[in-house]
Amino acid sequence: MTYHFIPVAAARAFAASAVVLVAAGALAAASRQAPAPAIAAGPAWSKVVAFYHDRLQQAGIVGSSLVLVRGGAVAAEQVEGYQDLDAKRPTDRDTIYHWASITKTFTGIAIMQLRDRGLLALDDPAVKYVPELRAVHNPFGDMSQVTIRQLMSHTAGFRAPTWPWGGDQPWHPFEPTRWEQVVAMFPYTELLFKPGSKYSYSNPGVVFLGRIIETLTGDDYEMYVTKNILMPLGMHRTFFDRAPYHLLDHRSHSYFRTDQGLKQAPFDFDTGITVSNGGLNSPMSDMVMYLGFLMGDAKRAAQYDGVLKRSSLDEMWVPVMSAADGEGGSGPDVRVALSFFVERHQGLELVGHSGDQNGFISHFYLHPPSRLAYIVSFNTDVTSKAHDDVDITRALDNDLRDMLVKEVFAKGVRD
Repeated sequence: MTYHFIPVAAARAFAASAVVLVAAGALAAASRQAPAPAIAAGPAWSKVVAFYHDRLQQAGIVGSSLVLVRGGAVAAEQVEGYQDLDAKRPTDRDTIYHWASITKTFTGIAIMQLRDRGLLALDDPAVKYVPELRAVHNPFGDMSQVTIRQLMSHTAGFRAPTWPWGGDQPWHPFEPTRWEQVVAMFPYTELLFKPGSKYSYSNPGVVFLGRIIETLTGDDYEMYVTKNILMPLGMHRTFFDRAPYHLLDHRSHSYFRTDQGLKQAPFDFDTGITVSNGGLNSPMSDMVMYLGFLMGDAKRAAQYDGVLKRSSLDEMWVPVMSAADGEGGSGPDVRVALSFFVERHQGLELVGHSGDQNGFISHFYLHPPSRLAYIVSFNTDVTSKAHDDVDITRALDNDLRDMLVKEVFAKGVRD
């Protein structure tokens, strides 16, 4: 799930609190025990790293990784803290994070692949491929009004959460585990606005896209994306849901920090039927390959076009509608495109997407003209009711973006 802009002043107020400073001291010790490596990229990057390190310590975030990408290669990187606090296992270059809603961009690419193969059209009614959707109540007309394009751009009218209740007990499944459970809710589901009339972030809409992929290909979603996106891009340490045994030790744990202290989130969890909405797990090295594909490279044009031709990828970045008043992106000038967001920050137009699930918060942004990008993941969701329910990690993410845009993207990396 993506999220709103969070006021910086409120975040700083929380960071100054005594509780967090105590936690920060413990994590500072962790950083001393496991020095964070960095590849030098000049004074601008050094300034970013200092800011990033200090704010992580103030917030009490257990572990995080940040990578700056130029073209398709790592320009600079920084890792901090622990991927497993109990085992005192430091975060490193092999740490595997959960990317949550960034999965949606892979789902969108898969849909575009099927479009380019002539198996669907973006303006096809979704019920053509998911006939069960006819049971949804549409007070604005017939369900055939809802198109694949609208599902990709969060303009179809569906609610935001996948499941309207539950999930708050230890014995509850993390998400619905079977398609039949989702279908059973359709007669009790209604569209909240006329399809195509406005933006409203919707996880169920992306689950329906995953179902379309499965219906047309005969593959499970995970297998289709693995065969047609991950393997061609060389993302061999990327997987969906629970980790293969040989990668389990590299998978980061995740945490929630509140005014009551630190709590570990469920580890190595299964996103069930919502996998196309948020089931991706990957190390930074694989995600760098993904960013390289998104930015393009003439030397790898044949490889990249084999995944999705450049014109189709560019089509996904054409804004559809303003998303500034809804959930998604992180700032006042945000527009939704097809499975991506297009945002303007400090005069630069950036393409990106965020992720937020089970204690993990992540974001990537790329600036296509300069072929600069960065990607960051935090394994701790920090909030405080004592400070107006401020989402501290999200505020840090926003502030880090602003600094990177100012110090790196706007100036270019100076070696």
